[in-house]
Amino acid sequence: MKFLRVFFGLSLALLLTTCARRPTKLPIYDVVINHVTLVDVLTGQLTSNQVVAISRGKIVEVQPADKDSYAARQYVNGNGRYLIPGLWDMHVHFRGGDSLGAANKKTLTLFLAHGITTVRDAGGDLTPSIYQWRQDMDAGVLAGPRIFTSGPKIDGPKAYWPGSLEVETPAQIRRALDSLQRLKVDYVKIYDSKISGAAYLETIRLAQRRGLKTTGHMPYSVTLGEAVKRGLDATEHLYYVFKACSGREDSLTALVRNSLNTPKPLGLFPMLPAVYDTYSPAAAARIFALMAKHHTAAVPTLYIQKTLAELPENDHIQDSLRAYIDPKIQATYQRRLASAMQQPLAARNFSKKLNAKFMSLVPQMQAAGVPILAGSDSGPFNSFIYPGASLQEELVLLVQAGLTPLQALQAATINGARFMGVAERTVAIAPGRDADLVLLTGNPLENIANIRKIDAVISRGKAYPAATLTNMMRAIKNR
Repeated sequence: MKFLRVFFGLSLALLLTTCARRPTKLPIYDVVINHVTLVDVLTGQLTSNQVVAISRGKIVEVQPADKDSYAARQYVNGNGRYLIPGLWDMHVHFRGGDSLGAANKKTLTLFLAHGITTVRDAGGDLTPSIYQWRQDMDAGVLAGPRIFTSGPKIDGPKAYWPGSLEVETPAQIRRALDSLQRLKVDYVKIYDSKISGAAYLETIRLAQRRGLKTTGHMPYSVTLGEAVKRGLDATEHLYYVFKACSGREDSLTALVRNSLNTPKPLGLFPMLPAVYDTYSPAAAARIFALMAKHHTAAVPTLYIQKTLAELPENDHIQDSLRAYIDPKIQATYQRRLASAMQQPLAARNFSKKLNAKFMSLVPQMQAAGVPILAGSDSGPFNSFIYPGASLQEELVLLVQAGLTPLQALQAATINGARFMGVAERTVAIAPGRDADLVLLTGNPLENIANIRKIDAVISRGKAYPAATLTNMMRAIKNR
């Protein structure tokens, strides 16, 4: 009897030990990327041989590869590859009215195929469509980047762009801001085709009182310093920064103001040669310090400046990406193209000289602490600025201008997220962050052009391998 008790005791112990060693059921993740090198866009640190697990649109695990086993609905091979946060294009346009709505929608594929997982729409006339696209993308029935939008632009009476909210008086500005708040826009975009200096500054002031971010162009009848002190959050392009770099900014501004009620009012383009001739390093240092103090960002848009300046001498007929731009959008390119072809040689040469000066401003602003945001200005009417690829070209130019590859990556990731107030939930490869990522076959910190070498894009937690992206591109190609 004693022997039987010992026997059964040993058998029970063996059974319990066997059960304890039996592997538990693994959780099934949506996406697992294994044996990948992580790129920290904040520090520039590389961490090799990592595994990233994703569920429900979020990163849930990041740890050394082979430490644990993972089950997933989608496996992505990260061996020999580099994982970065998805890129942000901080200046795009969806516009052209309802007749171009479907054509604009196709460009969402172009952004995603080039590693752009977030864009900032800088004003147009397709706001209802944008909100529908956002809803469809969140529901998983449409693939494309996350979209922040300003909704309609604010401008003056008889504004250049259709759909703009036209303001002149404080009451009109308040009504315009009421309208934008009802639309639940992400920020306010101000344009300078007709807006007065007084209305421009008042729009900034009233928007800031409501907690709304403001950005945009600027009439040359005011100074950038005035706008920054009112609370302007970002200035688009470098024309307005450049004017503030003139040693005679005040007198040039007064000249513009005095001309407004004459038969030939002065504006941006007529004034640029005088601004160029009066450039002052000391004035540049002052405005950069002021922008840094107030955290006013700059969106250089170098690539569109270069492309437009070179329109008369570059034949874009053979551009490979042109086949993916809807013919209706291609038709809008003709306006700028025709204008460029009519420019006299002196004006063409000045545009190139101006672009070189703009390039020189970028590293100075970076060194002064001005937040730099990468933006392409792609969209209808902006000739041959192809969605997605143009942001890649912008980063290449930022490095050519003097930024490091890491600083250029920051301009297209963390800086944009900080500007939009969402840095705590995105643009980092860490648990709890949005799973918007790009897998590259080359290290972008060694060569920024490696951002073109895309092996997969992860958007909202879904992986799109290169072959899938190719098929998506094929689906929007012109027949």
